[in-house]
Amino acid sequence: MQALGKTTQTQNRKHTTMMNYENYDPSYPDQPVVDLYLQVWANLPAFRSKPAFVWVEDCSAIDAKSTLTYAQLNDSVQCIASQLLIPLQRGDTVVILCSPGLELVETIFGCQRAGLLSVPISPPDPSFTNQNFHHLIRALSQTKPKAAIAHPTYITSINHYISSSSSNKKLVHMLQSLHWISTVDIKAKDRKLQQSQLGPKFSPYKGCRAEDVYLVQYTSGATGIPKPVLVTAGSAAHNVRTARKAYDLHPNSVIVSWLPQYHDCGLMFLLLTIVSGATSVLTSPTAFVNRPRLWLELITQFRATCTPVPSFALPLVVKRGGIDKGTSPINLWSLQNLLIINEPIYRDAVEQFVNVFRTFGLNPSSISPSYGLAENCTFVSTAWRACSNDVPNMPSYNKLLPSARLGENDDELVDMDIIVVNEETHEAVEDGIEGEIWVSSPSNASGYLAHPTMTREVYYARLKNKVSRCFLRTGDRGVVKGDERYLFVMGRCADVIKRKNHEEIHPHYIETAAHNSSPGFLRAGCSAAFEISNTVVVVVEMQRSEKEIGVLRKICEGVRKGVAEEERVEVGMVVLVISGSVPKTTSGKIQRWAAKDKLIGGKMSVLMEMRFGDYGDSFSSFGTIIGESEGKVDYGGGRGGKTKVVVGEEREDIFLSFSSNGPLRPSLLSFL
Repeated sequence: MQALGKTTQTQNRKHTTMMNYENYDPSYPDQPVVDLYLQVWANLPAFRSKPAFVWVEDCSAIDAKSTLTYAQLNDSVQCIASQLLIPLQRGDTVVILCSPGLELVETIFGCQRAGLLSVPISPPDPSFTNQNFHHLIRALSQTKPKAAIAHPTYITSINHYISSSSSNKKLVHMLQSLHWISTVDIKAKDRKLQQSQLGPKFSPYKGCRAEDVYLVQYTSGATGIPKPVLVTAGSAAHNVRTARKAYDLHPNSVIVSWLPQYHDCGLMFLLLTIVSGATSVLTSPTAFVNRPRLWLELITQFRATCTPVPSFALPLVVKRGGIDKGTSPINLWSLQNLLIINEPIYRDAVEQFVNVFRTFGLNPSSISPSYGLAENCTFVSTAWRACSNDVPNMPSYNKLLPSARLGENDDELVDMDIIVVNEETHEAVEDGIEGEIWVSSPSNASGYLAHPTMTREVYYARLKNKVSRCFLRTGDRGVVKGDERYLFVMGRCADVIKRKNHEEIHPHYIETAAHNSSPGFLRAGCSAAFEISNTVVVVVEMQRSEKEIGVLRKICEGVRKGVAEEERVEVGMVVLVISGSVPKTTSGKIQRWAAKDKLIGGKMSVLMEMRFGDYGDSFSSFGTIIGESEGKVDYGGGRGGKTKVVVGEEREDIFLSFSSNGPLRPSLLSFL
């Protein structure tokens, strides 16, 4: 790893020389599709041996098999495209079921050069147990691919599943109807054969045109079932060019990313690397989760200048980063862009991260709060400007950092229009008033596959009583503040909780207050708040399976009290669940709608469920009630009410009643 770091440093000096003497301009010439940039770089002598992508497994050695130069990637992509067009035709749809790694990168670009419509999704375990196949069924049903590309080992497992006596006849039929293509078969092993297939260096380009839909990118599923977004090659190229300018990326840039490579930011950074002529060091999300310090080590070893990270990962790295436990030193001096994605972006969490890692060379001006969504390919905006902001000097609103500066007429925003609109009237609101964020940009995707009505409603919105271009309705709430017109992304429209006094609150505030009430017992970023029958419900994951009733009861009471004090919201029900119970997207966003469905359907692994105040029959759908009783409880404000406590262990449910002035009934304690 150190040797490769030295190699990268030497190459950077060469690139600097090239830029000085060849007058390299990263903005020229712009190409209509991303794949054409790859051909340009691969045919420049200074770039042929430059690493485009490096794959790192935790604690593994770096060798030739884990590195793809621009020339190697271009040759491999051309070979893959040629092989794919033997069983397939240009315009056919293929689903990509490759694990994270260089093979996935090659396949994604190979499909584009072949002119195919690709659907990259995370491959479920081929045993298809634990209900892990729903997204695959969804993707196959909606996109109707002719073929699936996967590693031969995965294909063997699929064939074994098909031949077994599976009860899921629908899935078996879908898998049988696909033409399975091995990643090994589409990569030529013989160099002479490979070169013969490539033809002239500058042969006419026959890959995806700018207007061609080349990618189906599924939304994260944060507010509903993931939807298939149709992305043209031209809109994707525009999006990453916009991001390149916004973050000032160039051939000297070194990117480190552990994000999933199938969609959104993880996929965008594959394209962004090629458009910028940069080098990307990649690893898997699993490697990061297992050892967050790996992310810091990669930044240090490769002298990374740019890295994207979800906002929820910052406190995780502070807590579990193992700063003092590793054998290699941490040095973050090289970072110029620490992209923070996944709203909300809390100022306190960012400041804590900066304060911890400032001593390790982190420059606070590298913090780049950003905003994006799948319907706009990915990137929308960032509040970062080179050498112009420091976290202590950045504004905040309601505890959050901004994700855009709308008051500046920068180059990357020339063809993009971002406005905040009243959701009901479709009229632009004044600065300082919260509303839905609308975006108009050449980066906008074409719509949702097989959803014409939804496409029309989301992608073709217009301001009321005003001649305007069409806007994309993002479904996100935002507010513009200050002279520089900072845009703060507050949360999602679908998740807003409406209170009895007609006020509204975003659930992440409730979830944060709930965690802060007992941070030693509750998992950070693993809570879900939502409404059921006008009652605020908070589901919180425990760090461990605590069985002491008194402790669980105090935690529930603390959650209710903490939310009331911090956010002035009355919580009607607190549910403590085991670790991993709260549903999340592949990028780590809380799926509150799914958590609500699981709770109502009795599918949560509940440790304790406590209801406060006057509850009625509206909660009877939560499961079979074995018994219930009432008790008076004082919550510090002199307020009493009906209380019901449910304690569960796996599938068992035991209902307990208690009084704040007396112990639990011994007869019920005997069940624990």
